[in-house]
Amino acid sequence: MKTAVLITIGDEILSGNTVDTNSNFIATQLKEIGIKVLSIFTIPDEEQAIVSTLGKAFEMADVVFTTGGLGPTKDDITKKAYAKFFEDEMIFSDAIYEHLRAYLEKRNRLWILEHNKDQAMVLSKAKIFLNYFGTAPCMILEKNGTYCFSLPGVPYEVKPLVKDQIIPFLKEKLSLDHIVTRIVSVVDIPESILSETIEEWELALPEHISLSYLPVGTRVKLRLTASGSSQELLNAELENEIIKLFPLIGENIIATQEDKIEKILSELLTDKKLTISVAESCTGGELAHLITSVAGSSNYFLGGVVTYATQKKIELLNVNPKTIEEFTVVSEEVASEMAIGCQKLFKTDISVSTTGVAGPGKGEDGKDVGTVFYSIRIENEEVASKLFLPHLERLDFMHFVSQKVIQDIVSLLIKK
Repeated sequence: MKTAVLITIGDEILSGNTVDTNSNFIATQLKEIGIKVLSIFTIPDEEQAIVSTLGKAFEMADVVFTTGGLGPTKDDITKKAYAKFFEDEMIFSDAIYEHLRAYLEKRNRLWILEHNKDQAMVLSKAKIFLNYFGTAPCMILEKNGTYCFSLPGVPYEVKPLVKDQIIPFLKEKLSLDHIVTRIVSVVDIPESILSETIEEWELALPEHISLSYLPVGTRVKLRLTASGSSQELLNAELENEIIKLFPLIGENIIATQEDKIEKILSELLTDKKLTISVAESCTGGELAHLITSVAGSSNYFLGGVVTYATQKKIELLNVNPKTIEEFTVVSEEVASEMAIGCQKLFKTDISVSTTGVAGPGKGEDGKDVGTVFYSIRIENEEVASKLFLPHLERLDFMHFVSQKVIQDIVSLLIKK
């Protein structure tokens, strides 16, 4: 199997000001063509750090990627490091300069051409992939049979360079195995017990099939990865192994194809021809966001409301003020009335409500931070639940609760 090392260059990544999404994207793309990422390094904008890390990477892998450090104000550092490592010199490329001029002219930014002129300086031995969504080109260099790709750091520039140019290049140049992955989503069983339950099955897996446990909230994703020369055979082998799981944990499996819980829900709602709506409070729209992040969600998601203020729960969802007075706004009773009101408002088969305290302070009714009640109505049947998550920060709380609610909807629909 061919291997890769990813190097992210940038003080902004190390400081925590910017999240490195490029590595995740590149690793995913490489996995699909049978290249395994061995390591991901994050290093500062320093010449020696770049040179030394390139040295380590070339000892480890068949393919090396660097991202970042190629802007008009920092290209001297990264390119100097490349020139030193590859024992090469910088030259001015008329072709890149002309591409840069045309790119800036098209966007009415020709006035900054001189400030970006240095981006037409590249290593003499480098093959170049032009950047059609930015100003920094991608340099491709080869040393001792290992290919190195120097990419800019902006994600919307990285993605087309990788998908449209680098991946086809690697497929042409390298003899690649196929890597096939399947995800089995398991709920309502702790990871430790799950491991014990399927231990014999796991130990019997063929050597070319690996298993990973990936906890996501209260769900565990079993990721099966197989590598080999025949994609068709690998798919058949994985399907056969998954079938063997059902006698062991069949009642806990909610999906064997899709990875994300919102996509699993999408498939179920589409297959069963059901519609859904949401009434949110403490999740602040995150639940609706997750559901609508799936293409085609307009076929089943009819709408939602974020009734953050107590009065809006009364006005929009017809929650009884006496219920709030007796049980407080963060209660199972209020969650239930919110779901009923939501279902009537949007006329959907399914409605969901959330009410709780995301923090950092206690709720207006004195409920502890991390307390949440949610209600799921499917037709005329209702299931209400409570969670207490005091350890989660505000945004993590909103995301966890939304994921858990969708997971519960999926479990209920599967059992119907």
